[in-house]
Amino acid sequence: MKSACANCNVHELCTPVGATEDLLKRLEALVYVRKRIKAGATLYHNGSEFHALYAIKSGFIKTETLHEDGRAQITGFYMAGEILGFDGIASEAHLCTAVALEDTEVCVIPLDRIENNDNGLNELQHHFYKLMSKEIVRDHTIMMLLGSMHSEERVAAFILNLSHRSQLRGYAADHLILRMKREEIGSYLGMKVETVSRIFTHFQEQGLLEVHQKDVRILDMSGLKKLVNQNSSKPDNASKHQ
Repeated sequence: MKSACANCNVHELCTPVGATEDLLKRLEALVYVRKRIKAGATLYHNGSEFHALYAIKSGFIKTETLHEDGRAQITGFYMAGEILGFDGIASEAHLCTAVALEDTEVCVIPLDRIENNDNGLNELQHHFYKLMSKEIVRDHTIMMLLGSMHSEERVAAFILNLSHRSQLRGYAADHLILRMKREEIGSYLGMKVETVSRIFTHFQEQGLLEVHQKDVRILDMSGLKKLVNQNSSKPDNASKHQ
């Protein structure tokens, strides 16, 4: 399972831009272990003690919290090249549960190794701060999405976001394999599963998408973008079509 960061096919996504070979070797030294998680298994639980950050080498992970009535609320989806676990830094305990949606491999990076200033990793420390900032921006974006978009815009924005992230990893921007269920998409976007399914069908009828279960092809990228942008400034539309 040992694989140097320099040879990892997604190292450019979770390491600083232009990282030197020496810096990559230092990052390799930070990795405590590489851990494999079976689909459906949990990486960490809500309330468990925080020890490390996790860089996804391969696979797909969802994070979720539980409502008081026991319902799960999806809070994020993470793919290869992305880092999760930042939720546990402030309170030293994780605020959500991370579950693998498919067989996944993660690099475990203990926070105390990042914080150790004696290892000459100031550049990497700064990079992790930037990643934390991106998580804050991601959360803010989700709040804006749920608060100012109607249902079709939310689904379109979700698809475009996955498309962009997949393209960064060298995959075709117009072809997605959805690792999550429709119920999980609905939970993440604050919608009923019936609404999500109806919108996917409607997008097919409009010629925006071609959908075969989890296989999604984007037929009209500009049409999706136009849909997201056309009413995003109208907060009153946010709760329509629920």
